[in-house]
Parts: sequence; structure tokens; C-alpha cells
Amino acid sequence: MNYKFFTQKGTPQTQPIPGREAEMRQGRSQGWMFDAGIWKMLRRCLLIGTAQSTYYAGKQELTEDFVTVVRLAIAENPQRVAKEILYASNGRAINNSAPILALVLLSMGEAPEAKKAFGEIFQQVIRTGSHFYEWLNYTKSMRGFGKVVREAGKNWFLREDVKGLAYQLLKYQQRYDFSHRDAMRLFHVKPPTVEHQQLFEWVVKGWEVLPAEIPSAALAQIWWYEWLKRHQDQTHEAISQGRLTHEMASPVGKMDKSAWQLLFNEMPIGALLRNLGSLTELGVLRTDEQANLQRVEAVLNTKEYLRKGRIHPIDVLKALKTYESGGRLGHSKKTWNPVNRIVEILEKAVELSFDVVQPTGKVFMHAIDVSGSMGSLIADMGLSCCEVATTMALVTAKAEKNYRIRGFASDFRDLGITAKDSFSSAVRKASNQNFGGTDASVAYDWMIKNKFNADVICLWTDSESWAGYEHPSQALSRYRQKVNPNIKAIYVTLAPYQITLVDPNDDLSYDIAGFDPGVPQMIQMIASGDV
Repeated sequence: MNYKFFTQKGTPQTQPIPGREAEMRQGRSQGWMFDAGIWKMLRRCLLIGTAQSTYYAGKQELTEDFVTVVRLAIAENPQRVAKEILYASNGRAINNSAPILALVLLSMGEAPEAKKAFGEIFQQVIRTGSHFYEWLNYTKSMRGFGKVVREAGKNWFLREDVKGLAYQLLKYQQRYDFSHRDAMRLFHVKPPTVEHQQLFEWVVKGWEVLPAEIPSAALAQIWWYEWLKRHQDQTHEAISQGRLTHEMASPVGKMDKSAWQLLFNEMPIGALLRNLGSLTELGVLRTDEQANLQRVEAVLNTKEYLRKGRIHPIDVLKALKTYESGGRLGHSKKTWNPVNRIVEILEKAVELSFDVVQPTGKVFMHAIDVSGSMGSLIADMGLSCCEVATTMALVTAKAEKNYRIRGFASDFRDLGITAKDSFSSAVRKASNQNFGGTDASVAYDWMIKNKFNADVICLWTDSESWAGYEHPSQALSRYRQKVNPNIKAIYVTLAPYQITLVDPNDDLSYDIAGFDPGVPQMIQMIASGDV
């Protein structure tokens, strides 16, 4: 027993800092933090999503907060909201659902500028048939089909690239209780060209009689799909000649190892990442199938493919964790023996999927929140906040030479993680530490006590800090007085809460929304003084 709680000069985190009450708000942990404001909150919600409950809040409550902040932001600046939606949708959000929901809310804005902004970004956000169905579902539930919505929906079908449109209509024939036939009738779509007319007739009526010849190059995949329905024993020819994807061939063809080999030869990066386990179980991916392993490496270990496919690092991390499990994790009912080389390829792909630059030469302290709340799972990823934080911290550390990685809860502990760790081993080391209350100030206490002279401290956290006898901003101020007055503090927030540990009056502290593939690069730019 001691009286540290009474003699400490700072303010307990369960109380607001005297004189700063108007700038602070009480978090769900009962700790007091600074108000993040609507724009930081908006970006967090768009990047992270709110469709999964966190340790401190249910998904209904989180999504109500999200909707409220989107509406406030639209009322203030609809064009800026549109830019934020595009930023998140362009491969930065963990999936496109939150940007799609925000897009629907943008279409509901009262100002003409909001509806105009909605129309301008619609096709950049609603890129696939799956996105289109999801948008239809949210729109039907939240607002109905007025003029601005009908115009956007109609134009989605009238794109000039008929071949690309046919691909989407064939690949995603129905979702969310909608079919494309329903949508075309809803939007009264009239074909602008002969190819559009042929495609729309197939959507609405189907082909009772298969045309003797392929009507046009744009409809070639549809013709081969219809041909396969009538010649199921000739699946290999349909896949080879029609370049069908597994979504097209699997429901109607007779699938065997050879069929999957043909699909694998042309499989796009996203489908490849999702089907590594199935391909291993089928024997397409084996240690002695060198040509196939080389293709996996060429696709997944090429930055350009990862970026073009909008492959989010969290998707790669999920694939790594699922594949290593041999089918014990995830929704698959299949089991497989992981191929070591595939694991190595996925490890490299995680690193490549983040944006990093050359080493800055600065000294970094990475402080990962390993408290109990960080064990909560993120969306449908099967990954915890702690696992994602550890991965992102390790990516940043691998790009530098001078760093430490430690974990904070109610104390600041050594996690035994270095740049030599694989992502799998680092995640295991951090996940084993998920217990205790949250006190971000202990990182600064440790650095003061050990005179650790860092140029940058990165705290990877959900920002719910409540267990300390002083606020993190006060502890940071003490560190600057005693060790390094110029240290930069970067808080990477991994939960969609409207709170921040960053003092808004501190020009050397930064708040970054987590799960953005560009976070490591942002950290390096801040460290180098380029921001």
C-alpha cells in the first residue's frame, strides 16, 4: 500500500484536466479524453467500420454514432465528406461497407451540394455488382428511390464498358434479396447500344435457346456460362474458352482438380487470396507443384498487383492466419495441411501491402495497447485490434533500424518482439498479453525512468485510457521536460470512438486513423518532418 495516488501531480484519468473540461469527453471506459471532433471520427468510422461490436460498445450504438457524425459532417461540408468517402473506398477501408453506407447518407443530404457530390463519386465507390446490391439494400431501408438515386442507379448500367458490365452482372447475379432484373426494372434502364440491349435481354429474360454463335465479344463470358449449363460434363472447355471465374463456373459445372487448376491459372488476386486453403486441399497447391507456387509468389509478392487489386493489408493478415490454421479458423468447412512456402509468401505479402519508404534514421518507441479491450475482434476479419496493431507496428519497425516495441496495459512490458519476428510470431507474442486495465501514460513513465531518448513514440490503441494517475498528455509533457523536448507522439487509433489522447494544443502530437495501409508511411513522414 502506498500514497502515490495522492502525491502524483497529474490529474487522474477518471477526471477531466482542470480548465480543459470543454475540450474533453468521457469515454465508455469512464476515462476522460479529448474530443476527437467530427472529421477525425468520420475517417475512423469509414476506415474501421462499425458493423462489429467492440469491447466497450455494441455495433448498434457505434453505428448510430457513425450515422450522426456523417450527417453533421454533410451539413457542414458535403464535398469534404465525399472526399473522405473516396479516400476510404479506394483500398484503405477494411471493406467497402462503411463508405457505401456513408454514400447513402450523402444522397440524403438536404443541400443540393450533397446530392451533387453523391452523383459525382457514385461510380467510383460502387465499382462491383456486390457493391451495387449492398447500396440498393441500404437505400431501400433508409431513404427510398427518389430522382437522384434513380439517376445514379440507371447510369451504373449505362457505362460504356459493356464487357466490364457483363462481367459484373454475370459474377454477381443476386445479393441482399435483389437481382439485376429487379434493379433494371426499378430504374427503367433503356439500352443505349445494341450490345447493351443484348446484355439487358439476357438479364431480364435469360436465354431459353443458346445462340448458335457468341453475339459479341462483350457477351462471350455469358455465352460460355450458358453453354456450360447445357454441357456440364465439358467444364474444362468452358473455363478455358470462356475464361470463366470460379463464381461463374462452380455453381453450374462439374468441378474437379483439373477444373480448379484451370481456374487457378487465371485467378485474380482477390480470389486467389481467399481460396488458398481450398486450392491446397484440392492438391493444386503442393510443395512439389513448383509452377503453381511460383504463380502465387508472382501475384501476391508484387506491389503493383496488390495495389491494383485494392488488397487491404488486413485481408492479407487474415489470409495468413486462416491458412496457417489449416481450416480451424474462418468459415470454411475444408481442412488442409499448410504449405510452408505459401506461409512465407503471405508473410512477405503482409509487409508489401503497406506503404513504407526508406529508413528515417530516427529512434522509435512503439507502444502497443495490450489491455483486455484490445482483444476484441474487428468486423468479420477474425482478427483482434491487438493483432492488427502489432502487425502495423512491426511493419513500421521493419522499415527502421532504431526502435523498441513494448506493450502497455496497467504497466509497460517487454513483448519480446523485434524486426526479426515473423508477423505470425509477433501476433502470438502480443495476443498472449491481452489482460489488465489501460493506462497509456505508463509508456512515458518507463521512458523517463530509463532515460530512453526517442525521436518518435507511436501508441497503437483504441484510445480508451482510464487507469492512470495522470493523463497521457501530462505524462508526455513530463517526458519532454526531463528527456527530449522535441519528441513527436503519434497515436494510431484502432476503434471508431470520438475520443483522442492527443492534446489539441500540442503541435508535436498526431492522431491517425488505424487500418489505413498508408499509416507506416505517414509515421515515417512525420518522423522526418515532411508533415
